[in-house]
Amino acid sequence: MPTYSEIMSLVGFRSKNAVYKLVQKLIEAGIISKDRDGRLIPSRMFGEVKMLGLVEAGMPSVAEEDRSDSVSLDEMLVDNRSAMYMLRVKGDSMIDAGIREGDMVLVERTNNPRVGDIVIAEVDGGWTMKYLRKKGNQFFLEPANKEYEPIYPEGEMKIEAVVKAIIRKYF
Repeated sequence: MPTYSEIMSLVGFRSKNAVYKLVQKLIEAGIISKDRDGRLIPSRMFGEVKMLGLVEAGMPSVAEEDRSDSVSLDEMLVDNRSAMYMLRVKGDSMIDAGIREGDMVLVERTNNPRVGDIVIAEVDGGWTMKYLRKKGNQFFLEPANKEYEPIYPEGEMKIEAVVKAIIRKYF
């Protein structure tokens, strides 16, 4: 999101007070909000999409359309907006978990990962995405591809975030 100075320049205002009043109106309208550090963030990441009904993934069946409902992708995917961010996936170590290169993962910063979560971790100075596992008292990271070995930290391992959703765009 732009800073107050950048907004001032973009909309042609001559004072930050005018920008402040505009920002307050946008906050009241629910269009933007502020994170815990006071930075401006969009109130909705994705918006709403019509929910038309169910589709059979097995044998074909008669579909009944229900246009009365919509789903807010923000409400469905985003628990704590200030702790959420997205990353683009590189590599194939999580392919058996359905995560492919080029996918986007929506992650949430956390101090409380659970064993079995797919996590974003810093291990011995490098970053990776793997399953968090525990053997005895030792935590390690397990890939979802038999071509890769589990990662046992030689030094420090810090869990930064937990994967909440995978987003794939089909072209």
